[in-house]
Formats: sequence, C-alpha cells, structure tokens
Amino acid sequence: QVQLVESGGGLVQAGGSLRLSCAASGLTFRRYAMGWFRQAPGKEREFVAGIASSGSNTYYANSVKGRFTISRDNAKNTVYLQMNSLNPEDTAVYYCAADPKVLPSKTADPYDYWGQGTQVTVSS
Repeated sequence: QVQLVESGGGLVQAGGSLRLSCAASGLTFRRYAMGWFRQAPGKEREFVAGIASSGSNTYYANSVKGRFTISRDNAKNTVYLQMNSLNPEDTAVYYCAADPKVLPSKTADPYDYWGQGTQVTVSS
C-alpha cells in the first residue's frame, strides 16, 4: 500500500519560512519523480515544484521561483519543499505526489499517488 504523508504546514507571517516534508512508503521511491502541488480555496490545483527521480533536475512555477526549493533524500524516501519569503498568496493546501517517470510532470494527471495535503496559511 502506497502512502505519501506530508508534514510541516502551519500558520506563518508574511516573510516567514516553512519546510514541508513528504515521507513515502510502499513504492520504490528512487524510481519516481516527485512533485509538490497546491490548491487554494476556489482555485484549481496548481504545480509548485518538481524534482527528477535522481534529484538531478528541479522545476518551479514562476510564482515561487527563487523563493522555494525542492529537494529529496532517496535514502530516507522523503521529498522536501523549503519555502522562504512567504506571502498571503501562498496560502493553500500543499500536496506531494509521485510521478512514475524520471522527470516530473507539471500537470496533475500523470501522477499516480498523492498525499492527503498539509495546510499552509500565511498571514499579512
């Protein structure tokens, strides 16, 4: 049974930082590209960041480029999202997802597995 479990969300003031973690089990983690998506109330789920299965390539949405950093530790079956300089527009539920390819997709459909999400709220 595959499980992706996110943690690290919470309430932070604008300009602050959070680090999200996503622990994977039940799959061969190193064979999956990983992505972070987010969904704000009333909006569609959107791609935030992705990382290749080996960790060699990373991709970001323009809205988070330069502020967020995705990384992974294949020995720990965990992917991270370091979020700096947060602003209220970053408020959303953040999801990690596993894509069975070397490079991550920027759309949601190709992802096989999803976590339950973790709430990030940025106050102004």
